[in-house]
Amino acid sequence: MSAGGTAVRAGRTRRGPREVVVGAMSVFSAFGAGVEPLLAAVSAGTPGFAPVERFDVGTRRAKVAAAAPGSPDLVRELVRAVDEVCDFERDGTRLFLALHGDPALARSPETARTDAFAQRIAAECGLAGARAYTSACVAASTAVADAAALIAHGRADRVVVAAGYLVEPDQYALFDAGRALAADGQVRPFSTGRGGLLLGDAVGAVVLEAAGTSGSEPLARLAGWGRAGDAYHVCKPRPDGLGLARAITDALDRAGLRPTDIGYVNAHGSGTKQSDAAETAALYAALGDAADKIPVSSTKSIHGQALEAGALLELIVTIAALRAGRLPVNAGFLGADDDCRLDLVLEPAAAALTHALTLNVAFGGANTALLVGAP
Repeated sequence: MSAGGTAVRAGRTRRGPREVVVGAMSVFSAFGAGVEPLLAAVSAGTPGFAPVERFDVGTRRAKVAAAAPGSPDLVRELVRAVDEVCDFERDGTRLFLALHGDPALARSPETARTDAFAQRIAAECGLAGARAYTSACVAASTAVADAAALIAHGRADRVVVAAGYLVEPDQYALFDAGRALAADGQVRPFSTGRGGLLLGDAVGAVVLEAAGTSGSEPLARLAGWGRAGDAYHVCKPRPDGLGLARAITDALDRAGLRPTDIGYVNAHGSGTKQSDAAETAALYAALGDAADKIPVSSTKSIHGQALEAGALLELIVTIAALRAGRLPVNAGFLGADDDCRLDLVLEPAAAALTHALTLNVAFGGANTALLVGAP
């Protein structure tokens, strides 16, 4: 909480004259293809973690992930997701693609190769070029914010935002070696005894467009978005959460909303001790006293951490929950932590939601907030 217990506020953030809506969305996760099985899992609080069979984890400290059966192909799943949401004339529509890198060149430092991969997906889907985003856990939310700004200011009518990460041995080994993976096989956001994150599959796509572009009823409005960097540490979060608080404030300002208008927060909630405490501080700094009354959960406790694709997966979950009136469950909870005093969703619950917030943070102090509203 900021000095004196008041929320951090900023001046009105320029939004642009046009309303941005989500016209369509598609997703593939550990629960298979489609939004419904994913929504069912997060609404019931049923984690998708299981022993990894896609590659050998015999020497690893952790042994599980939220991975779909078999060895799905990233290119095929990305093309499927984009094709599924593109029921319009594609000429002139660009693709903003968030991904870890060309999966065939996982250790390549050359960003041009990632750009080429994005261009390949755009070409296969008949889209007019692509932009690649590789900024860790805020890659997809940064792509969404960029697309929304272009649309709101009339520089584009429609943008397809897609993202993909499938659990693979390189990142699994890296996180395991850094002792970041939860050895007990559960992600426990904001809970006492939380021991880290677990990786998960996610491939998804959404269509962002100016209201009225398609002539059909949108799934949701992208009411606001915010981004802020604090550059506190290469991997540790800023303890007072002020970078994330600024992102939340900007999203609220763009939407013209107050903290009490938010009905649910899909938190970043990685399940690590420092990150969860810093995120709690950010919520109080941005939302003030409203922070302890707004339902909060981290759906990473169900579908895992999908790295560059995680923010898009969580945006899709948040929109699905908003539309269904069902609050995603914060699974893995063992007990209250004094550093995480939030109104956590610990059991399946219904709620009439008009606005919901989804948050993401990344190494290096990058922070994003996306605010969605009922159409």
